[in-house]
Amino acid sequence: MTTVQHIVFPTDLDKLPLYVESPRGATSSIDVVSRRSAHLVAGSEVSFASYFNAFPLMHWAANTSFESVTVVLELAGRGQVRVVRTDARGHASRLDAVRFDGTQTLRLTVPTAGTADGGWCWFELTASSDVELTSGHWEVDGAPADGTVTVAVTTFNKPDFCVRTLGALAGDEDVLAVLDGVVVVDQGTQKVAAEAGFSEAEQGLGGRLHIVDQPNLGGSGGFSRGMIEATAAGSTHVMLLDDDVAIEPESIFRAVRFADACSRPTIVGGHMFDMYRPTNLHAVSEIVQQSNFMWGPADPDHRLVDFSDESLRATRWLHRRPRADYNGWWMCLIPTAVVREIGLSMPYFIKWDDAEYGLRAKSAGVPTVSLPGVALWHITWQDKDDAIDWQAYFHARNRIVSGLLHSVEEGGGALLADSSRLNLKHLLSMQYYATTLRNTAIRDVLRGPALLHATMATRLGELRALSKDFGEARTYTVENPAPAAVHADVTLGRQERGPRGVALAVFTLRAVVRQVLVPVRAEKRRRPDAQLDRRQGVWWVLPKYDSVLVLAGEDRTGSWYVRDRRAFLRLWWESISLHRELKRRWPEIQKAYRDQAEALVAPAAWRATIGIVDGDD
Repeated sequence: MTTVQHIVFPTDLDKLPLYVESPRGATSSIDVVSRRSAHLVAGSEVSFASYFNAFPLMHWAANTSFESVTVVLELAGRGQVRVVRTDARGHASRLDAVRFDGTQTLRLTVPTAGTADGGWCWFELTASSDVELTSGHWEVDGAPADGTVTVAVTTFNKPDFCVRTLGALAGDEDVLAVLDGVVVVDQGTQKVAAEAGFSEAEQGLGGRLHIVDQPNLGGSGGFSRGMIEATAAGSTHVMLLDDDVAIEPESIFRAVRFADACSRPTIVGGHMFDMYRPTNLHAVSEIVQQSNFMWGPADPDHRLVDFSDESLRATRWLHRRPRADYNGWWMCLIPTAVVREIGLSMPYFIKWDDAEYGLRAKSAGVPTVSLPGVALWHITWQDKDDAIDWQAYFHARNRIVSGLLHSVEEGGGALLADSSRLNLKHLLSMQYYATTLRNTAIRDVLRGPALLHATMATRLGELRALSKDFGEARTYTVENPAPAAVHADVTLGRQERGPRGVALAVFTLRAVVRQVLVPVRAEKRRRPDAQLDRRQGVWWVLPKYDSVLVLAGEDRTGSWYVRDRRAFLRLWWESISLHRELKRRWPEIQKAYRDQAEALVAPAAWRATIGIVDGDD
């Protein structure tokens, strides 16, 4: 029998709702003793219908050949264990109930038949006396257990996060059992090796840690280096891991064991919880919509779930098995055999590298499974808006290049129309820097695929240098504040979504007319009309102002947007012209990128870009 998932408990009890659930109306009392054990007081009832301790039966049924899974529990005391299974609609059925008295090892088996479309299984405990759950795990009969992993962390000036991740890996014996090595690709100036606690983490990893210093080539360059190192090390898998995360180390063990058991090579991804709201599930399975070639959640019912208020049992859409085109590279396990077959990352620097890789793998017959119970905590995109700073360039360019490579729609479908609309939204929001970068991105796409590798080390500096010409790109702080707004802390009516349909057309027409015809008074350039927080500063609110300060967060930093008629007209015309040219030349440009795709992701190309010479890896 092969263990594929351990019952685990958190060291941070604020995260406990992700590990245990208390049935409604039942008295619950569980004391976490260690990462693997817990104490239940007499009279309590605890369910493990929880994110990290329920078993994602649907994915095992759909992707492996195993006909059953067994939960093994080491218990002491007197009580009852019940096993529950759900279907794709979230309907629960009790499969078995066993009483125990004394110190016992219980084994309860759950069939996988009928769950390929959806369903979980879990166990529930009722304590007639005080009960010790000494350990527990899920196992399958005959699964291979020879897979190993190199964890590849790409970092830029996040040494504190990295050291905590290294310490978490070093402290988990089951992870160490499957861990060939950890490669930290350090592309920053604040070095991981100089961070407090590094020596202890390095010692705990027992010679498995390898620090690689290289120029800042973004996530694409860092993860490509990690793929190169993992392949050279002989690992069967490479796990790509973001730097600014907090990990559940058990997730790495589960991902490797699931990948081992899959009937064919499979990319196994992890979900994302919110770093600042740790029981909030933020991202699960992702797809790219071919209609407009934009990423988004696979399940149409997807929404944020807070497991401190809701239960896995009652969140019906989580019981359906979703399809995935890709998994975010915040946590993604890739077989090195797949790396050897389809190559390394597209040289994107950042943005869309994970989506493009997943689509490329899919075309090669390699599926992606975003596996529940495999997850980490990350700063979510709700807490940062990276579409209006220098990253706007990479959002625009890499989406279009990915569409050129993988869109099945003629002319990319609605991709270019959507891109043009996004530019207009930025312009109406007085975000001239972001629009300039997006226009620059299209120009670079038109220049051809050779530019991707050629500008990896230089483009970021050039994009940042452009910001000096745009007032809204300047960040104001408490120490260096913007002029006080005429109306500070404006209270707006609750409107979570912008106008749609006819209302959107009318709104856009009025906003454009205002931008073009209404002059901006001189005093608007001396002082903001209003001050908004970041969540208020959206595209359907900002066009109402001529001059507005938008705060970025709790530290009261912010950006000051001032309407500029000339900039609006110039950038809008540029945008229209560039999108028209790209649409006209789409077949020609598409052929150029597709012809060069294999060469762009080849290890030889990346070794040249990184500057690896023979003997460096």
